[in-house]
This record gives sequence, structure tokens and C-alpha cells, in this order.
Amino acid sequence: MNPFIFLQNTFNPKSLAIPLLSFLFLVQFAACNNENESHDPNEPTEQLSEEAEAQKPGIGTARDISSFDLVAEMGVGWNLGNSFDVESKDKTYWGNPITSKAMIDEVKAMGFSTLRIPITWGPNQVELAPYKIDPYYLTEIKRVVNFGFQNKMHVIIDVHHDNSWIKPMASKAQESADRLSSLWTQVANFFQDYNDSLIFETLNEPRIEGITEEWSGGNSEGRDYINDFHKAAVDAIRATGGNNEKRHIMITTWAASTVPIAMEELTIPNDDEKIIISLHSYFPWQFAGEAAVTWGSARDKSELTAELDKIKQKWIIERNRPVILGEWGTIEANSLQSRINYADFYAKEAAARGLLTIVWDDGGNFRLLNRNDLSWDFTNIATTIVAASL
Repeated sequence: MNPFIFLQNTFNPKSLAIPLLSFLFLVQFAACNNENESHDPNEPTEQLSEEAEAQKPGIGTARDISSFDLVAEMGVGWNLGNSFDVESKDKTYWGNPITSKAMIDEVKAMGFSTLRIPITWGPNQVELAPYKIDPYYLTEIKRVVNFGFQNKMHVIIDVHHDNSWIKPMASKAQESADRLSSLWTQVANFFQDYNDSLIFETLNEPRIEGITEEWSGGNSEGRDYINDFHKAAVDAIRATGGNNEKRHIMITTWAASTVPIAMEELTIPNDDEKIIISLHSYFPWQFAGEAAVTWGSARDKSELTAELDKIKQKWIIERNRPVILGEWGTIEANSLQSRINYADFYAKEAAARGLLTIVWDDGGNFRLLNRNDLSWDFTNIATTIVAASL
């Protein structure tokens, strides 16, 4: 029942039937009720005052430092997978609970110092121009970004499972670029007060789904359109000014692939100095993602070092760009000791080459942290990653 209707029908100003205190309580209740009616019932609603917002870590003037310097201070990272990247407005749809500060506190306590927040925007963005993003969704993302900053972490936000509308093909390219540009304009304006501790990642694994070359480097036309998409996003971010003029931005290859042709044909938008290369390397996938083979032989290690050497050679040595391996890891079906050995070798060898790693944790097959009871289901893997990355 609407308390205002109740008051209208029952309150007689010539009597004291309803004490002033009760009246004020009902007015406060109505205001809170009306505010909550527009919120997603699955998600928190509490917000900080403007003064508290301005005092949070991460707020302030961005430093004018190189992307190499930024990556060097980011340490080792952890992915909040299968949460904001769920392809539904219900962010618990894939089985993970709503993200709490205690959850991010636990990640930091384990030793992870960079938080990557994969985000799917489609369910919370209007499909027609000007492609407005639900402001409440932006506020909820900011809530978790702040959890990272309160833990003195660097935070990455991206565009994740939005391949349903980001299509690198002639018939959809212009619309995709326009919507992506609008998206990043809105996001950049919303987070403009945040300094260089917040990194934007323009696209996650851009590709055309279902084609033969989906995971093997794509086709020439598609790779060209992905370059156009990155430029549209970077231009949009820079145009918002302020801290976004110095914001470090991650861009990626077709499907975030390390296939040579995909890396070779990635273009740096405007030769922007603050661009970081984002790649994903679940190498070899037959072990990391399918548990179809064992891992740990001298040959296995040699092949993995060749993969990491290839990445370093192309980007750090030849093109003078820092690299973040934004996703890697192994599924639970592999033997625990093999996973530990792999994690130790991968993290140590990547760090030795200046490649920052962010392990994929989806709360499911790639799970490390149990987000329901805030315990580590695979403590030995997590501690190994952190120790090997030093």
C-alpha cells in the first residue's frame, strides 16, 4: 500500500490522530519504497555519500606514467568471472552470488593485486541509438570497482560477452562501431574522476562466432573491422577528457588470440602511447580447458616457454608494448598436482618475461575461490600463482 494514499484518506489536520513522529516515519518509508521499486531485487542498493565517494582510493588526478610502468606495479591478477559478464540482467544466473566487499577482501588477502571485472553490457543497454546504459547497472559496477580500490588494487573493466551485437563483418560493422563508441563514451564519463588505477579494456574476445576460423585467427576482413572497433572505442574514451586523456587502455587481437596472423594484423589506434596489449593463452587448451592430456614433461614446458617467448618477441621487443595475459588457468578435471605444477611454471615464466597474468576464475570449472563461503577450494593453486609471480 502506498503510505501517501493512506495519509490522504485518514489524516485529519484538525486532530492529532496520527502523531507527527508516525507521519515522518511513513514519509521516510514511502521515499525508500519508491526508490527501491526501480532497482534489481537481486542486487544491493546502498550507496555512499558524495563526500565519501570523493575520499575513496582511486579518485584523483591520473598520473602521466608509461603503460610499462603501470603494468610493472599491477602485480598479479584475478578475474571476477561469470558475474557481471552473465548474459542476463540477473547477475546470479550462472550460479555465482552477488559480489560482496568481503569477497574482494579475500582475493586481496590471498595476494592478488589486480582485479579484472568482465562485464557484458547488452542486457542493460538499449539496442537503439543513442544506446543508453541503465544507470543503475553502472552504479553497481562502480560499487565493485570501489571494493577493489578500497583494497588498493588496480581494476580493469571490459566489454565481454557482447558478440551478439559486436560483429566484425560488413553488414554490421558501422552499427557495431557506433554502439561501442556510445558505450565507451558513457562509461568513460561515468568513471572520469577515477585515476590511472582504473584501466579500460575495449573488447574481450572479438570475433565472428561459429565460423571455421573463430579460434584460429579469424579472417582478414574481420581483423580489419576489429581494428576499427578499437579505434572507435579509444577515440570515444579520449574525447571525454579529464583523467581519460591519460587512461591506460587495453586492446586485443581477434578472439584475444596469440596466433601469429592475429597478432601481426592488430593495429594500435592513433599509435596511442597508453595502449596495453591484452591476450588470452590457455596453453595448451587440450590440458588447460579440456583435461584431455597430461602436462609436465620437458616437451610440455618447452612448448609453453615458446608460446610465452612468441608473445614477448612480438609485443615487448618488436613493438615496444606491454602485455597483460588477461585470462589463463586450468579446469578442475585435471589432477591437482598437475594443475599446481602448471600454475607454478606458467606464472613464473610469464613474470620472467614481463608478462602480467590474470588467472581466470569463473566460480565453476576454473574455480579457485568458493564465493559462497569465501574459502579457497584450491588454496595451493592460488598461493602458487601469487608466489611464482613475484
